[in-house]
Amino acid sequence: VQLQASGGGLVQPGGSLRLSCAASGSSFSTNYMGWYRQAPGQQRELVAAITSGGYANYADSVKGRFTIFRDNAKNTVYLHMNSLKPEDTAVYYCMEQIGLQGYWGQGTLVTVSS
Repeated sequence: VQLQASGGGLVQPGGSLRLSCAASGSSFSTNYMGWYRQAPGQQRELVAAITSGGYANYADSVKGRFTIFRDNAKNTVYLHMNSLKPEDTAVYYCMEQIGLQGYWGQGTLVTVSS
C-alpha cells in the first residue's frame, strides 16, 4: 500500500488549499480514509475522515471550513480547506485503514502565515 500526499504550501490567513492523497496497492473504494495533522510539539490529531460509503466526520476545530471527499475512480481522497487560520499550520498526513491496520502517507506541510 502506498499513499502519496500533495497540495501543501504557504497560504495567507483566510486562504484556501486542497490536499490530495493518491492511494495504490489496495482496494481503495472499500477502505476508510482519514486526514490527520501534526503541529510542531503537538500530537498527531484527526482532522477529517470518510467511510467507504462517503460518510464524513470532522474535528470540531475544522467543521464548516474543511471538506473531505473521495474519488474512488481515481483512488484519491481530498481535503479542501477554506478560511485557513495560523493554527491550521501543520504537517498533514493521509491514512488508509485496512482492517485494523492503518497505512500512512509521507505528509505534506501546510503553513498559514501572513
